[in-house]
Amino acid sequence: MKEIIPAKSISGTIEAPPSKAHTLRAIIIASLAKGKTIIKKGLIAEDQEYTMKAMSQLGAQIKVSKEKNEIEIIGVNGKPITPKEDIFIGNSGLAVRFLVPIAGLAKGADYVILDGIERMRTGRPIQDLLDALKPLGVEAVSINGNGCPPIRVKCDSLIGGKTMLAGDKSSQYFSSILVAAPYAKRNVEIETIGNLSSKPYVDVTIDAMKDFGVVASHNDYKSFFIKSGQAYIGRELSIEGDYSNSAYFFAAAAICNGKVKVTGLKKDSKQGDKSFIDALEKMGCKVAWGENSVTLEGAPLKGIGNIDMNNYPDIVMPLAVVAAFAEGKTKITNISHLKFKESDRLGVTVNELRKLGAEVSGDDNSITINGTQGGKNLHGAVIESNNDHRIAMSFAVAGLKVKGVKINNENAVNKSFPEFFEEIEKIIQR
Repeated sequence: MKEIIPAKSISGTIEAPPSKAHTLRAIIIASLAKGKTIIKKGLIAEDQEYTMKAMSQLGAQIKVSKEKNEIEIIGVNGKPITPKEDIFIGNSGLAVRFLVPIAGLAKGADYVILDGIERMRTGRPIQDLLDALKPLGVEAVSINGNGCPPIRVKCDSLIGGKTMLAGDKSSQYFSSILVAAPYAKRNVEIETIGNLSSKPYVDVTIDAMKDFGVVASHNDYKSFFIKSGQAYIGRELSIEGDYSNSAYFFAAAAICNGKVKVTGLKKDSKQGDKSFIDALEKMGCKVAWGENSVTLEGAPLKGIGNIDMNNYPDIVMPLAVVAAFAEGKTKITNISHLKFKESDRLGVTVNELRKLGAEVSGDDNSITINGTQGGKNLHGAVIESNNDHRIAMSFAVAGLKVKGVKINNENAVNKSFPEFFEEIEKIIQR
């Protein structure tokens, strides 16, 4: 358990951590590619470690140099091998989703088993993905019958063709099929049922594929098309800064009325989570954009009424925390997919904010916070991270303003930002 010591003020310049989404996609695509890839300035955290081990089991040769901050990968040229042992992916939802169709490319007549921790086995169903893969030839089943890992996937079963996917479940289902599709025996088409959630993450996937030489197209996200016979080619690339994890620096400046400059953030990034900065600006913060940096200065905060966060699920938690320090109402809507993340983020965010004394309510698709200026009604509490990195980091930020906040299982941050507590100290004045 870690007690958060309140800050006198927040000020300084800090470098953005590497993008989690970009690093994971680069590792997976480079592992499928022909030739060598050098990934510079990549994020090396729990999810990346599990993903690299999994891709190594499927035949990729991966070396990590923490001194150079580089990952060197020699890919399998679209021909993953059947692993000798089950693949364990911890609590990485992205890894299991991306690996199911990739396992369907593995050569051999055997099966690949994908497994994870208990939360994966009971709370992170992927049945929609398994159903969508059937028309493409992939034989993948939930061994326990609940739609969750462990998943058994028949090797060499990804043929291609047309399929359909509900858009409101997870954009990672779409991304996983897109990434494997170039190596299917036939062209792959995906029709979207309803509206696609988290569109920016699919944009990041398509851009990553393009970086390695493969083209995927879409019709306003209503359908996707990938021509078979394409191949990824290894290359050298640098990973851009992460708006998702930089959100905690901005949130700290906002609630502590401080000023922070975060460098290494591309102004033209496809990352949807840069919208967090726009939301804070609407709450009253002052924002200055540079070509590769963002400076945010806190101010008296006000609620912003209704805000649709369907495309930006990873920043709902820090936004909800900031809203508790803003005078008036903030209602975060269209977020039902948060229930199936590392924790039930919708329910957990509501429960933990209530522990702090916040006036908050939630339903299956929204969170409503009636905040007070400076969080004057808030008090200390023991916050359960629920082994969720974004819950731990979001409520640690609250502790920079509210005395007595303690985070249980603070090591959950290792999933995406192992250096979080050390890095945020760099902008804290005490």
